[in-house]
Amino acid sequence: MIQETASFILNHLGKYRPQTLIILGSGLGGLGDEIENPIFIDYKDIPSWPRSTVSGHKGRLIAGLLEGKEVLCMQGRFHLYEGHSAESIKMVMAVFQTLGIKNLIVTNAAGSLKKDMPPASIMLITDHINFSGRNPLVGSNDESFGPRFPVMADAYTKEYQDKMRQIAKQEKIALLEGTYLMVLGPNFETAAEIRAFQILGADAVGMSTVPEVLCAVWCGMKILGLSVITNYGTGMVQEFHGHAETLQQADIAAGNLTKLVRRFVKEI
Repeated sequence: MIQETASFILNHLGKYRPQTLIILGSGLGGLGDEIENPIFIDYKDIPSWPRSTVSGHKGRLIAGLLEGKEVLCMQGRFHLYEGHSAESIKMVMAVFQTLGIKNLIVTNAAGSLKKDMPPASIMLITDHINFSGRNPLVGSNDESFGPRFPVMADAYTKEYQDKMRQIAKQEKIALLEGTYLMVLGPNFETAAEIRAFQILGADAVGMSTVPEVLCAVWCGMKILGLSVITNYGTGMVQEFHGHAETLQQADIAAGNLTKLVRRFVKEI
C-alpha cells in the first residue's frame, strides 16, 4: 500500500523531487499559497490516503518552489480526534520517506500555558509530551523504514532549533520556545487539566504534531517544530475561546510564520 501510494504521488509531482515537507496546522494554510509553480494533489484522489475534515484545512498536497527550493506541503493534516487511526499517520510518513523526504517542518495552532506567551505568539518547539494515549509506532515494525525503538533525544533537531533562533533574531521576530503537550481532543481542555499540564512542565497544548514527529523520527528525518499560540488555556483568563478564535489568531501570526519558514527553507 505504501509503495502504491508513493508511486501515485510521484507520478503527479512532475519534475519535482522535494526533500523538505511542510505540514500546516489550523489557519496556517496560507503559507502553501506562496509556493511558486505549484502542483496540487487533492487528498481525495490519492489511493489509501486519509481525508482532512477540519475547518481551516484545504486537504491537499502542494509541490513547488519556495525560495528556489523544492518543497512538498501538506495543506491540511490528519488528527486522531477525526477518527483517523494512529497507524494511518505512520503510513503517511512512511510514504513521504519513500518519496525521499529528509526534512520535516511541522506547524500547529496551540493554546498557551504561560501568561507571558500571549495569543499570536510563535513558539519554537524544543520538546514534547505525548498525553494523547496513542502512539503510531505500536504494532509490527518494518526495519526498512525505521528501528523498533526510536531514540527521542534529538526529536526536534537541535541544529534546526539554533538555525531558527538565528533567523528570528535577524528578522526581528519575537520567538518564544518551550515544550508542546498533545492531548487527544477534540474538546478544549478543562481548567483543572490546564493546571495539571503546567505542573508537568508543558508550555503549550494542542491536538496534533506528536504523531507526525514520532513517525518522522522513526523515518530518520530532521525536524523543526513551530506552534502559533492562538489562545490562553481554559481558566487562565476570563474570555471564552473556541475554534473560530484559533483561526483568527493563527491568521494574525501567519505573516511572521511565513517569513520564518521561508528563510529557514532557503538556508537549510
